[in-house]
Amino acid sequence: MKKGIIVITLIMLIIGIFFIANKSYAEEKAIDDKTESKIVEIKDSNLKSLEDYKVKYGSESYGTVAYILNLVRIYSIPICFLGIAVGAIHQYVIGIRKLDTLERGMAFIVTCVTLLIICQILPLAFAIFVKFGRG
Repeated sequence: MKKGIIVITLIMLIIGIFFIANKSYAEEKAIDDKTESKIVEIKDSNLKSLEDYKVKYGSESYGTVAYILNLVRIYSIPICFLGIAVGAIHQYVIGIRKLDTLERGMAFIVTCVTLLIICQILPLAFAIFVKFGRG
């Protein structure tokens, strides 16, 4: 009998919390006007940049690929630096106590440096291919 009362009370509590949470979220606006206008500005500038790449490369597909490769080039720098830092921590801090982590840290550093070099050279190689390879 006690278990039944506890189960019914918990079900009523969960349902009550669900209804209260829905009402409070429905009354609030998810994004205020200032943030919404800033998001629209960012979207418009990115679309303009994408259109500039399409005009520059003379094709929609080449322009889109060049735009994506440029974003990869930009965002790969901090991501790879974080990866190098994590690898260095594994090699020099954690690797002092565990030798398998020492080797794993060095492998992670080498992988991150290799990815960084590839991500930085790939847009250049694509631009050279498009400019001189298409004819």
